[in-house]
Amino acid sequence: MRTAASLLVLAVFAAAPTLRADDDHDRARAAVERGDVLSLDALLDRVPLREGERLLDAELERDDGRWVYEIELIGPDGRVREIELDARDGRRIEDD
Repeated sequence: MRTAASLLVLAVFAAAPTLRADDDHDRARAAVERGDVLSLDALLDRVPLREGERLLDAELERDDGRWVYEIELIGPDGRVREIELDARDGRRIEDD
């Protein structure tokens, strides 16, 4: 019985990140649909790429009560550049 309970607890913890990711995805999608944030496509149209750069990763998340896009770009030399943008208007918050 104890082993079965331990396996159940492990299964719940293993599923928790998936449940949280789905919830975050739904909240982000709803924010785009309400017009609270720009879509990723609209935002990327506002990001000036350096020659040969391409999108590596993008995340939309809440940071201090506001939606922020964290964008990672990779250049032809393999260097990664990270940019944080305000998701409402595309304003640059940080550029590494």
